[in-house]
Amino acid sequence: MKELEKTYSPEKIEGRIYKKWLEEKYFHAKVNKDKKPFTIIMPPPNITGQLHMGHALDNTMQDILIRYKRMAGYEALWQPGTDHAAIATEVKVIEKLKAEGKDKHELGRERFLKEAWAWRNDYGTRIINQLQRLGSSADWDRERFTMDEQGQKAVKEVFLRLYEKGYIYKGNRIINWCPVCKTSISDAEVEHIEMDGNFWHIKYPVVGEEGKFVEIATTRPETLLGDTAVAVNPLDERYKDIIGKKLVLPLVGREIPVVADEYVDKEFGTGCVKITPAHDPNDFEVGKRHNLPEINIMHDDAIIDMPGSKYDGLDRYEARKLIVKDLDEAGLLVKVVPHSHNVGRHDRCKTVVEPLIKPQWFVAMNEMAKPAIKAIETGELKFVPESYAKTYLHWLENIRDWCISRQLWWGHQIPAYTCKKCGEITVAGEKPESCPKCGCHELVQDEDTLDTWFSSALWPFSTLGWPEDTEEMKYFYPTDVLVTGYDIIFFWVVRMVFSGYEQTGKSPFHTVLIHGLVRDSEGRKMSKSLGNGIDPLEVIDKYGADALRMMLITGNAPGNDMRFYYERVESARNFANKIWNAARLIMMNIGEDKPGKIDNSKLMLSDKWILSKANKLIKEVTTNLDKFELGIALSKICDFAWEEFCDWYIEMVKVRLWNKEDETRETALAVLIYVLNNILKLLHPFMPFITEEIYCTVNEDVKSIMIEPWPVENPEYNFEDDENKAELIKEAVRAIRNVRASMNVPPSHKAKGIVVSESEKIRDTFESAGDFFKQLAGLDKLIIDSDDSTVKKDSVRVAIPNASICLPLKELVDIEKEVERLKKEEKKLIGEVARSTGMLSNEKFVSKAPQAKIEEEKKKLENYEQMLSQVREQLARLAD
Repeated sequence: MKELEKTYSPEKIEGRIYKKWLEEKYFHAKVNKDKKPFTIIMPPPNITGQLHMGHALDNTMQDILIRYKRMAGYEALWQPGTDHAAIATEVKVIEKLKAEGKDKHELGRERFLKEAWAWRNDYGTRIINQLQRLGSSADWDRERFTMDEQGQKAVKEVFLRLYEKGYIYKGNRIINWCPVCKTSISDAEVEHIEMDGNFWHIKYPVVGEEGKFVEIATTRPETLLGDTAVAVNPLDERYKDIIGKKLVLPLVGREIPVVADEYVDKEFGTGCVKITPAHDPNDFEVGKRHNLPEINIMHDDAIIDMPGSKYDGLDRYEARKLIVKDLDEAGLLVKVVPHSHNVGRHDRCKTVVEPLIKPQWFVAMNEMAKPAIKAIETGELKFVPESYAKTYLHWLENIRDWCISRQLWWGHQIPAYTCKKCGEITVAGEKPESCPKCGCHELVQDEDTLDTWFSSALWPFSTLGWPEDTEEMKYFYPTDVLVTGYDIIFFWVVRMVFSGYEQTGKSPFHTVLIHGLVRDSEGRKMSKSLGNGIDPLEVIDKYGADALRMMLITGNAPGNDMRFYYERVESARNFANKIWNAARLIMMNIGEDKPGKIDNSKLMLSDKWILSKANKLIKEVTTNLDKFELGIALSKICDFAWEEFCDWYIEMVKVRLWNKEDETRETALAVLIYVLNNILKLLHPFMPFITEEIYCTVNEDVKSIMIEPWPVENPEYNFEDDENKAELIKEAVRAIRNVRASMNVPPSHKAKGIVVSESEKIRDTFESAGDFFKQLAGLDKLIIDSDDSTVKKDSVRVAIPNASICLPLKELVDIEKEVERLKKEEKKLIGEVARSTGMLSNEKFVSKAPQAKIEEEKKKLENYEQMLSQVREQLARLAD
């Protein structure tokens, strides 16, 4: 028979096992009409660098679900791939080129894209290798990339469809502009942070009325250079007389009108609002309503663009300082009031976003958002936890048209072509030979690329061969569960859902399982600036992938952030060692002749107890996994494996294993193997490597645990009564061990034990469990009696429900210390009786608590009172 190595060394087994899985194609899913499909799409990691803890958590959760469903008999597809990540990758490539002394624009678009593809080939492969180190059982034969041939095809098809439907349009609109990245960004890419700033109160002179002014307050005084009006509320009595009049724009001298618009809040500030249509989204709308001109005062890098002005060529913040100084000197600065307000920053480079008017491509969102909203209302789409549906709905219900064009080279180039002669724009899958309007053959493709989320929004179906009606599309779509972080609900989840409905008529998945962030041990977000990031690969190198995976899932609850502790990784490694050593112990006792099936007629109390407990574990863990309670499921498996199986059952059966003449020895071994196999199967999705190694060593004829069936309850092993009996034995052992420990009785000192109980059932229980009870409790002799007539007064009495165990330990125990211990126990039990009595006399508890909970509390009270009585009897005896 094969043997396990003496010590568990993950570095020796993980690479070998993963290679086997790949070679045997265990991860590959096929269209199989005999099985029900289960599909997860991997959120495609950006090709910008290393695997981080967020990836590790996200992919571990997905792997748990896919391995579970694979074993449960589903045709389980985990669709992997990577994202081109547009702006993030372009920035990285530019930085790399800069280090090599090269410039993006000097290279030109074509050569730059070659460099970007080289980057993709390097880092795309690297991150896939890292995911494999984690144990990810994705179908790597189906690996996809958002800019591969199929991805390009799907993107063009969607663009053309939306354009023909009138949902995609080009127009001058206020967009979020990043002056550093020099590209537009979507609302979802703007993070709003609280920043300290000021309200500058400025006087605008009224034309023709010497000494008369209106006072406005602004947080961005530099934008007054582009003001084209001042607005007041039409119902504001203070300003009725100036509506329609002209004001002199300070420092510029241009005359601008006063307009009435309900957008203005009478109660906020001075009630007068400067209107800069080219630099504020709200002002833009006001400008449209009043036909105001739009004056852009900035270049793309946020440098002031006002030829002939003293501010021309200044950075926006330098211009602000000079403008404020000039206003003050001109007597037009009324006051400066400190003001804390929200400021939008580009989430990638942290630059403050500048609202600018630009010709951009947009997707009209009103109609497309409706089915995505309805999906939540009808239950076709659900979030786990449910509360995150509010985040999703809030975004959709307040959605603006989506700016999809980016001023980048890396990405899907917009399939629109402009005629050099007449300016006609043609949208087409391929470059037209001639302009459909004037026949000119000189057409130039739009230089902009699409927002990276445009292509990743199609990921659930583009990866399955859409727009072709492939067999994979018919079988695996819609997918089942999307596992992702709460931070990209509006970036990605929302867009996949409305794109799925628009292109396929279906939600792309039925459940969104949300996880939180992995924070450091102090609760801080991991970041480069704090230097507190932890490399998952370093953890794997030191402790193994299974230990990292276990740490990430232990205590993990959907939607909640978690903290990374090395102590927990070490605990996970210790658990792996515990299982490994338990398996070795079992295998050493098996020898050459492997036991057959379990013979129910030879089952002892301890066997029935562990089989019954294992049955419950299988049922509960399966239910937990179906409810996405991964942390709870893992906790139950670990508690059972460590405590019930290793610490109790193995100890219980050692006497039988040591005695080769014992006719129940083979049954004990069969039970050990059965329970161990089920523990390994339940644990496999969480800790795939160690479970594979042990299972395939114990079961030599099995190719892989991955393709073994998921455990199911066996009705023959429901031994409720025997389970309760064994739990009583455990309680007695714990009580005796606690007493011995409190009295510092060495384990080598054996003692006689007398079980006293009026209950025949309890006496029978101890009779049937005599051998292993004596062994576990450190007894050399066991007497079972219905009364305590044979018990000496100097015996130590241990109370358990409806029974007591007496230990004549006079020669081992200090009587005074024993009295002291009993008094402490008495005080503790008095407290428990008072607590329980209080609960049962509380009308609120009795009226609102479930009946089962009330009955449980009554039972507790009965036990506490009985145990208190026994403790007091023992104190009375020792006092004699």
